[in-house]
Amino acid sequence: MKFSLRLNNDLPVADTIRLARAAEAAGFDQFWVSHDLFLRSAAVILTAVAAATERIQIGTCILNPYTLNPAEIAMLAATLDEASGGRFNLGIASGAAEFLKWVGIHPEKPLTATVESIHAINRLMMGERVPLDGQFLHWTDEAYLRFKPQRRVPVYLGAMSPNMLRAIGEVADGGLPLLLPPEHYDTVLPYIQEGAAKAGRDISEIDVAACIWCSLCDDRDQAEEALRDKIAYYGHAMSPLIWQRLGVTRADFDAIEHAAMAEGDMAKARALVTPAMLKIGIVGTSADLIERLEALVALGVRHLSLGPPLGPNPLEAVEMVGRDVIPHFRRNG
Repeated sequence: MKFSLRLNNDLPVADTIRLARAAEAAGFDQFWVSHDLFLRSAAVILTAVAAATERIQIGTCILNPYTLNPAEIAMLAATLDEASGGRFNLGIASGAAEFLKWVGIHPEKPLTATVESIHAINRLMMGERVPLDGQFLHWTDEAYLRFKPQRRVPVYLGAMSPNMLRAIGEVADGGLPLLLPPEHYDTVLPYIQEGAAKAGRDISEIDVAACIWCSLCDDRDQAEEALRDKIAYYGHAMSPLIWQRLGVTRADFDAIEHAAMAEGDMAKARALVTPAMLKIGIVGTSADLIERLEALVALGVRHLSLGPPLGPNPLEAVEMVGRDVIPHFRRNG
């Protein structure tokens, strides 16, 4: 069983480094940091994390080809892989339109853009020239890396929609599908399997991370409050597939989005989060987490990826997982 930890890029760099060290000590295999707009730079954070750790793999979850040119994504990936001693994984996807609109980007053909980018980045990593005249990328014969990457960095595709989930199976080394709620796995897996079958691939060779949100604390009210924060910030940017699984609609998040983004009133936004929305993640103790994760393992999950908010005290939550959760599954798996 593989375990990974995912963080948003909203924490001070020093705090993220402490969490990375704690994750490595706890037995996590991978450490992912998001690159959401107007927060801290994932590339800078992960460079610091690479220098402060020895074993744990690091990755971006996710970069997108609209705000960062795929040529620069390849540069970043190859450089971070070099800096980390071959421990970098590239997480890429189309990005959330709800956030891209902040900078006047309205992504067209996001699936095409992402898949073309993955193919181009893979070729650059293998030392090739990449002349392209695609639907998204238009590169000349001068498109190639002027240094030799250590290897072709593994590419993990972030996905929420059916077509992007299929693309995990078709073109990616791994997948970062958001399972909100965790039981959403049985909804998304068939799409990934469909993509793998279309490409003639064995899905067992694709590292599909079951990406969930959790908030761990002995005080359930505090744990729930931490989860409300994440729902208030990100809920409106989820996919229809996730809203449908939760039994909510995009319109249910309108007032929350306005309170959080336009008014900057997170207390008001938190208060508007409904019980149905709270089903998006796992709240409670390590025993609560183990119970829900066991259901995922029974469905065939072999990579459990725990994400924000982790808990009111993320460091304590990481240590709790290292003490109780990881040993439980590795002992029984």
